[in-house]
Amino acid sequence: MSQSQTRRIGFVSTRFIGTDGVSLETDKWVNVLERLGHTCFFLAGALDYPLARSRLVPEALFTHPAIHAIYTEAFSQRARSPEMTRRLHELSAHLKAQLDAFVRDFEIELLIVENALAIPLNLPLGVALTEFIAETELPTIAHHHDFFWERKRFLVNCVWDYLNMAFPPHLPSVRHVVINSSARNQLSLRTGISSLLIPNVMDFEHPPAPPDDYARDVRDALGLAPGEWLFLQPTRLVQRKGIEHAIELVSRLGKPAQLVISHASGDEGDAYERRVREFAARLGVTTNLAAHRIADHRGTTAAGEKIYTLWDVYPHADLVTYPSDIEGFGNAFLEAIYFRRPIVVNAYSIFDIDIKPKGFRVIEFDGYITDETVRQVRAVLEDAALARAMTERNFQLGRHYYSYAVLERRLRMLLADCFGE
Repeated sequence: MSQSQTRRIGFVSTRFIGTDGVSLETDKWVNVLERLGHTCFFLAGALDYPLARSRLVPEALFTHPAIHAIYTEAFSQRARSPEMTRRLHELSAHLKAQLDAFVRDFEIELLIVENALAIPLNLPLGVALTEFIAETELPTIAHHHDFFWERKRFLVNCVWDYLNMAFPPHLPSVRHVVINSSARNQLSLRTGISSLLIPNVMDFEHPPAPPDDYARDVRDALGLAPGEWLFLQPTRLVQRKGIEHAIELVSRLGKPAQLVISHASGDEGDAYERRVREFAARLGVTTNLAAHRIADHRGTTAAGEKIYTLWDVYPHADLVTYPSDIEGFGNAFLEAIYFRRPIVVNAYSIFDIDIKPKGFRVIEFDGYITDETVRQVRAVLEDAALARAMTERNFQLGRHYYSYAVLERRLRMLLADCFGE
């Protein structure tokens, strides 16, 4: 790419930190765009990108007290108070000024908005972005990971006017990107907006290295006995992940095994965690809630214990469980494929529509664990050759359909469209 074609690109979201799907995919887009010669900058309420290329705006974070208060009122009743409308507009004006300064200070030529124009966790940010883009006509890519109409908790509200205005906005300078074909269909049907499908990806061109010295003791550190199977549930501890299915599976296998759940519930409360603990106790399943030992970066706990990354744990997993009821795409699915781990999948709709037809070999169940599910899991765990054949096929399919090369081709096309090249 010649120097004249490189761009200064500004990413905007509520946060760019941690292992949520939006942050992970943003990092992949940044990796590919910078490999193409572009320079990326960041605005968010929490981030771990270099401060020299970032603007930290506390009110952009959806957990900011003032933002969360608006969210709570917006999605708990059908009529809103004039006071809430006033607060929303004041915060929106503040955020729009921050966006203007961000674009001006870093000479941004293109905005990429990560999910902040799809999920209304931060209503003032969505309104601010929509107004700013409408006023400046700045070329914008709106990267939508999931829409408000896909989540029951957003359907009773007093902000339909803002949802229809900004989540997402229908503006001529905005190109819309979705991560699955169902979202593309629904976006078109509901709003008349056309979009480009860019699935989640992994760097399949560079397979993961074997565990290093630091990560070789993962099984011991997590308390697994010799010969005990490690079943990895590489998700947050939230209801839509269907973790009861994984617990039932372990119980029905009747073999020494431990279910390791990698992440805590986050901002969705601890009621489901209590449910999971109680259900596991009833079935006699050892469930390891390992969020205190698995984090974004290696380190040590307050007690001096080693902290591992999720990528340190994957190579030690005998099986990955992915029993989600709902997923926007399925980052954990791709990660299991990338690390060549056998995987059990609840046939969530996007898996059925977009992923399964590619030919991936997984242990699949439809809504509940059956005797056949248990039989297939036992066969894979006890036959190393079968497991290798399945995981190698899946890795090659992943490289073909969900690699950085696929992302690079589509981003080149998208940027050319944005700038008329």
